[in-house]
Amino acid sequence: MDEHSGYKSPLSGRYASAQMQEIWSERRKIGTWRRLWLALAQGECELGLAISADQLSELEDNLDNIDFDAAAKYEKELRHDVMAHIHALGDVAPNARAIIHLGATSQFVNCNTEMLQLRDATELIANKVAKAIVSLGDFAKITRSLPTLGFTHYQPAQPTTVGKRATLWAQDLALALEDIEHRLGVMRFRGVRGATGTQASFLDLFEGDHEKVEELDKIVAEKMGWPLDKRLAVTGQTYPRVVDAQILACLASVAAVAHKFATDLRLLANRGELEEPFEKKQIGSSAMAYKRNPMRCERICSLARFVMNMPPNALQTAAVQWMERTLDDSANRRLVLPETFLALDGMLDVLNNVVSGLIVHEARVAKNLQQEMPFLATERLMMEAVEAGADRQDAHEVVRGHAIDVARKIKEEGAENDLLERLSQEPLFASLDLSCVTDPSEFVGRAPAQVDHFIATVVEPIRANYSAKKPESVELRV
Repeated sequence: MDEHSGYKSPLSGRYASAQMQEIWSERRKIGTWRRLWLALAQGECELGLAISADQLSELEDNLDNIDFDAAAKYEKELRHDVMAHIHALGDVAPNARAIIHLGATSQFVNCNTEMLQLRDATELIANKVAKAIVSLGDFAKITRSLPTLGFTHYQPAQPTTVGKRATLWAQDLALALEDIEHRLGVMRFRGVRGATGTQASFLDLFEGDHEKVEELDKIVAEKMGWPLDKRLAVTGQTYPRVVDAQILACLASVAAVAHKFATDLRLLANRGELEEPFEKKQIGSSAMAYKRNPMRCERICSLARFVMNMPPNALQTAAVQWMERTLDDSANRRLVLPETFLALDGMLDVLNNVVSGLIVHEARVAKNLQQEMPFLATERLMMEAVEAGADRQDAHEVVRGHAIDVARKIKEEGAENDLLERLSQEPLFASLDLSCVTDPSEFVGRAPAQVDHFIATVVEPIRANYSAKKPESVELRV
């Protein structure tokens, strides 16, 4: 079979970044296993077990000298992936073979490695979310005062500004980022726990010395770069699988708000107001050459739905972990954890491409808004009529009758909106200057000021916090 004769995941071949793929790669996983074995042996040596400097040096020299073919042969024979890699490491570090994995169970390397992968992958997601927030903030600043038609129920409503709408998208992402940062802040290391979490094997190794067992747990955490105050107090054989569900729920929140943004942009593209970037030679449709389909936003929605469906799976896995553990989590988590991160990572790369290149068609924005302004101005007209001595209910009835007839003619006959001309002929409104009520900038309230406040209090702190953590740029496959 050549490379095109077997299935290849689009998450690795088409969507996810090299950074995220590296985090979940087999080389990163096994390399981390070996670093955990080294940290364990170093800690055991420091606490008095008979482990020599030569043995430790041999382990350290072979951290990345991984013979995957040899490990595969061992696994075919032993039917155990961790033991296969213990033997493969023992082959290149023969003097250290006897002390590799001393006192540990498979979940010592599996769980601790996964916690490190989860942390690094979540940090990468946080960086990409922050990048999108900053880009939306920059866009909002430019368009802070550009009036646009607001929508409630996807029906024309009180005007807002393009920039204010962008802050709504950015705020959703900022709330999701806040949740991610909280999850990173409470993430805890499994550590050195043994087969059922009792640390019995390590208590035997240290001849009943509880303090040394506790110190070993601290040493390993410290050597793996994990804060000592962020360790699980107790575990079974594995770290609690509910942690996976909590993390995936954060990712799903990001996916949901990105889906909302992309859907809004697709709707606005149909109205000709805003568009995603479109490259000079990009083809929108193989049949309809004139089309500029919102392919990037559609991809955001597509990948987002996949991510949004992952938390229930993780919750089900957490719910069926009998007693200290069962193995029915393993195959499921091999799929769910990396693929959720890879899918969201790819989605965020598309999102960042879109938000950094948003296109505004100001003339169309103005035209669409102006078509509705006579309707939108009626509330103000009624208030002015009351100030001039009219009965509010009488004014309301006059406006309602004309507005319904105007709307009917627009829809059924394609007529122009002549509501203001009609009202100018009504005695209740005759004394008013109707030409002054259709300036959209007079109807956007505090929208520009709200944009300024949002940028100052939300966007700029995020920009400062993540300025040194920018993710690598990626080439987007449209």
